[in-house]
Amino acid sequence: MGVNQGGSAMSSLLETCKLLDQSSSALSTIAVAVAALSCEAARANLSAFDLTDSGDGFVAKDDIGVASDIKVLLNGSKLVASSNKGDDNVNINSFSKIPVVNGNVREAVKSLHSVIRVVENSGEKLGGKVLHLGFELRNFGESSLERVRFNLGSVGFEGIKDIFEKDCLSEESLRNRVKLAVEAWLGKDYVKLVKEVDLVLGIVWKIVAWEAVTAFVVLEGVEVLNEKSGGKGGESDGGNVKAEKKKKKKKVLLGKGTSVIVEVIKDRVMSEGEGLEKVVGGLLSFLDPKSLEFDGFLKKVKEILESNESRRIPKTPKGTRDFAKEQMAIRKKAFSIITKVFERHCATALDTPAFELKETLTGKYGEDSKLIYDLADQGGELCSLRYDLTVPFSRYVAMNGLTSFKRYHIDKVWRRDNPSKGRYREFYQCDFDIAGQYEKMGPDFEVVRILSEVLNGLNIGDYEIKLNHRKLLDGVLEICGVPPAKFRTICSSIDKLDKQSFEQVKKEMVEEKGLSVETADRIGTFVKIRGPPLELLSKIMGGNEGSELLKHNASKEALGDLSVLFEALDKSRCIDKVVFDLSLARGLDYYTGVIFEAAFKGGVQVGSIGAGGRYDNLIGNFGTKQVPAVGMSLGIERVLTIMEEKAQNQTVRATETQVLVAVLGDKLCVAAELVSELWDVDIKAEFKVHKKVMKHIEYAIDSKIPWMIIIGERELNEGIVKLKNIETTNEEVIPRSKLVEELQQRLNPLNP
Repeated sequence: MGVNQGGSAMSSLLETCKLLDQSSSALSTIAVAVAALSCEAARANLSAFDLTDSGDGFVAKDDIGVASDIKVLLNGSKLVASSNKGDDNVNINSFSKIPVVNGNVREAVKSLHSVIRVVENSGEKLGGKVLHLGFELRNFGESSLERVRFNLGSVGFEGIKDIFEKDCLSEESLRNRVKLAVEAWLGKDYVKLVKEVDLVLGIVWKIVAWEAVTAFVVLEGVEVLNEKSGGKGGESDGGNVKAEKKKKKKKVLLGKGTSVIVEVIKDRVMSEGEGLEKVVGGLLSFLDPKSLEFDGFLKKVKEILESNESRRIPKTPKGTRDFAKEQMAIRKKAFSIITKVFERHCATALDTPAFELKETLTGKYGEDSKLIYDLADQGGELCSLRYDLTVPFSRYVAMNGLTSFKRYHIDKVWRRDNPSKGRYREFYQCDFDIAGQYEKMGPDFEVVRILSEVLNGLNIGDYEIKLNHRKLLDGVLEICGVPPAKFRTICSSIDKLDKQSFEQVKKEMVEEKGLSVETADRIGTFVKIRGPPLELLSKIMGGNEGSELLKHNASKEALGDLSVLFEALDKSRCIDKVVFDLSLARGLDYYTGVIFEAAFKGGVQVGSIGAGGRYDNLIGNFGTKQVPAVGMSLGIERVLTIMEEKAQNQTVRATETQVLVAVLGDKLCVAAELVSELWDVDIKAEFKVHKKVMKHIEYAIDSKIPWMIIIGERELNEGIVKLKNIETTNEEVIPRSKLVEELQQRLNPLNP
């Protein structure tokens, strides 16, 4: 059947696809329960299931869903291992692939389902989704088959292996069916394609049923099958229970969800006649989606997965994340360095509300305005979460009638962006801005210098600061023949050149924004120009590009500004990090002069790590007079991503604790008296009350606390304490009355 099917043929194809969709959806649910049983049967390591949505878009949603469902089923199990225990060989094979392989099937089923719902779909579109499902089913079947064989290696009944071999299930049978499906798709025979994928699904269902049977037998089957065969070990069916299996097995605690599933299967086994083949055959029939009993089993699995108790697994919203104590230590250090640089340049701190009037933010961010988070209308003012810190700063300056202001602001902003590595929906910005009339290019030089100082102070590694001038870019666009009304939208396209090739950007400018091919190509000759600032500026001024740009008033002014700026940066010894780049556009509407953007050049790909520029007209939008301004903003979340990667092999202290007061016994009052004396003289101290001294020492070592004060009954009676150096393990006895004095001398040896 080709692409142009008749109405009845298309209707028939849709109905067949719906059946395929329904059966595949059921498989994706049952497969999770069966995989959980296999994990317990194999005593699998669950480190591969520790998936959380960090908000950066790097883990597929369906993978996380599968991992979460399996952990719900295994909650409370004593058979599976945590990430720091267990059999690594089990972890790295078919078990570690469960979230991804099963997640891919879920994604393929959802994709097919969404297409089926659209009546106007062509056979070609349906065929593509069905073929994709076929590929994922093959991968899933092969993974499940690996676990069947793994389980069979642990099964005590040899006869089961013989029964399994009779079914002739293999990777080859799956691959051959998928090949036939591909041939049907290439020949546009979509009816045959669906038939072949349905046959693949049938094989996979049989494999999953076998995985359930073998996992059940490993977990409970020896005892149950012994009972069914009258304690004969299944010998009538050729079974042979290994001698050690005949001993009374210690009851092992299964997961809350898997224990229910095992009981359902166990009840089904007990209803079968005697004999191994009958029991196995009955179980395989029970797990057949065409059987009358299957719907009840499917409903039971869904009830477990969808129960209120199981769904109490908390998570952060997409694009947000929590910060553990080690991460907070790194963040605190970074903010301290940044604040020190800002205050070195004599700025004052400012704080503004987390949300602004919607009208304050509207029209300031160009095409990115769609990323603003609007708050629900509560019957009052329409408000939005702040998108950046620059617009609130401008509003503050105008509202208070200021004519000059140098400020810094470190706080959270929110954007409805698509999360990726280093890109979140809630994140901190670290801003420094100078508003007011100053010497030509003075503030511009200082903010670029500040960005350089901050990045050097954070010690992240190699970086570069790309720099351009908005008026120079406007001159380029005018020279190339771009209508003034399209300047800002074309700037937004050019701004994508750090992520896309020029051909991709050119296609957008021509096909979506209406430029001619000739105009786009001419833009390309300019935006490909980049290099060392002073050298490139001199080359432009003396070349053909310069002669054209100097005829344009705005670009001539820009070149003059850049000449002054580059000379100042050169004398300031930070120009080696600056690159003059005519492709830099910065998509925000409010920029009017110098623009710049910092990029990390190390191994971690995080995109822009800082940016800024001049915005002379923004403050005037909120008041009666224009106040020129220039500022920079550090992409602190991306910088912290780099710092966290660098800190992985380094020791990071989560606290600054200097002393642990260790009281041996149960007297809190002793700890309270001692630790309060230390707090009163500004010594950073913690206290613990426990009878065993090793508990105190282990805590001090784990927390990397350098000193420990030990006091028990003997020390109390004799009026002494023991002072222990955790690193050297040396202990010394000092009088209780001189504790603070002695401790201060050791913590501050240079102070008299």
